[in-house]
Amino acid sequence: MGSSEGSRQARVRLPQLRLDELLEELQARLDAARGTRDRVHSLLEAVLSVGRELHLEQALHSIVEAAAVLVDARYAALGVIGPDGKRLSAFHTIGVGEEQIAEIGPYPEGHGILGELIRHPEPLRLARLCEHPSSYGFPPHHPPMETFLGVPIRVREQVFGHLYLTEKRDGEQFDEEDESVLSTLAVAAGVAIDNARLYEESRLRERWLQASAEITHRLMSGSDRGEILGLIAERAREITSATLAVVAVPVENTDSLTVELALGEGAQAHRGLVLPVEEGLIGRAFARAEAVASADISAEERAGSGPPRFTGMGPAIAVPIGTGEGVRGMVLLVREAGRTVFTEKETEPLRGFAAQAAVAMELAERRQDAEEIAVLKDRDRIARDLHDLAIQRLFATGMTLQSAGRFIVHAQASERVARAVDDLDETIKIIRSTIFGLRAREEGVSRALRARVVRVVEEAVPVLGFAPSLRMEGLVDTQVPGETADHVVAVLSEALTNIARHARADRAAVVLETDGREVRLTVSDNGVGLPAGGRRSGLRNMAERAGQLGGELDLSSPQEGGTTVVWWAPVGR
Repeated sequence: MGSSEGSRQARVRLPQLRLDELLEELQARLDAARGTRDRVHSLLEAVLSVGRELHLEQALHSIVEAAAVLVDARYAALGVIGPDGKRLSAFHTIGVGEEQIAEIGPYPEGHGILGELIRHPEPLRLARLCEHPSSYGFPPHHPPMETFLGVPIRVREQVFGHLYLTEKRDGEQFDEEDESVLSTLAVAAGVAIDNARLYEESRLRERWLQASAEITHRLMSGSDRGEILGLIAERAREITSATLAVVAVPVENTDSLTVELALGEGAQAHRGLVLPVEEGLIGRAFARAEAVASADISAEERAGSGPPRFTGMGPAIAVPIGTGEGVRGMVLLVREAGRTVFTEKETEPLRGFAAQAAVAMELAERRQDAEEIAVLKDRDRIARDLHDLAIQRLFATGMTLQSAGRFIVHAQASERVARAVDDLDETIKIIRSTIFGLRAREEGVSRALRARVVRVVEEAVPVLGFAPSLRMEGLVDTQVPGETADHVVAVLSEALTNIARHARADRAAVVLETDGREVRLTVSDNGVGLPAGGRRSGLRNMAERAGQLGGELDLSSPQEGGTTVVWWAPVGR
């Protein structure tokens, strides 16, 4: 009886134990199903969140945030592959503060593990980063990282970049499910990035069209060339997010370009500069008559002559105004250091904008030609009237007085009539001289002060052994009279000759400026300074030239060394 009861109890306990195990297994599967459901729900929310963003930068940041949440990673980043397909051009991070980023230094460019993903764009999951053959450690101040998960993001079958996730918050390793979820998010991210790109491209086209319409309206309303060029430079700078815009035009009969206008950060250092066509980004683009881009213009500028003008700046592009042999100038756009380089999609509308600048310059020149023709026609009419009417009547009056003088008996009266006839002859000579002056043509650009100054500086280069920097500001060709311009050229030549003979300098700067009231020429060098024994004869000649025009010559030796010559004269005399 006792044994029979014991067996019954054992049979009762065995099914109960089995049932407990089944219940635990069922609960585990329910929890797993609930976790999967929650994760799928989170993934769908992340996909919807990423897809709602239309601005590219915001979309990228949203993708990084969603990736970190989905796989519960402490650190997340999205690296964008640059145009060369070999390095990263942008980097978006989550989990590292701004101060820590500043301590770490520049963002990675695509070496080590990140370079491995660029070369082989497939999902990569690592239990220990340091054990991978491509790993070579972290820079100072970088947070420690062990586990790693990376997946590529493709946009229209092209690898756009990669998602990088490190350090799960629970201390576990990334598993296959994490990789699957992240790969799914990467597909949605590719669609979102493509949509954001299309949206930004459409907005960009709209802005270019609006700017083109504004410029066309200004052209048709008769705005002058300077206003149109300024508007073109400003709109191009705004639309391309450039920090500096420069417009340079060739100096006639020379191999130089002069900066006609500059807008934005550091613009003052560029205004009025005269640049050799064989130097710098603008010079290369002008010589080739095609757009030329640079990833870092500050590096190119350091290799050139003159003081640095692009400190803190990076990507740049120079676009010709006009085409082929009809290039009328250059537009230079520069972005801050660290910004993205100019792409072909940005270059194409820039070419169209530069073509509008060429039209503006052409129209301005035609208007100026028309005005000059009108003036010349008016002068010719005045000269003809003076010759055909005034001179003939004066000549007839003189003949009448001369013939009447024979009938005058009174000596004093006869003498007065003779003097009147002489005065009439002298008046006729004056009028004829005036007629000749009205009909005489100007010598043209060969007498333009701007071109003459450029030639003097260019001719001094072999003697000096270096190229002086040159800047010209104001309407030096139109506001400086011919006599004063001759003095300016002579003084400049003398000043450069003095530097070559006596200064022992390796750097010089020439600045010519006028405000319509006076013209000022400043020539400085970093040589040995003024001689202790007194003034040289060349300096006395400069002072005399200034005195003849009512101006002055000022000489000084700055504390940093060298000599500064300031020569000025009024232009309203």
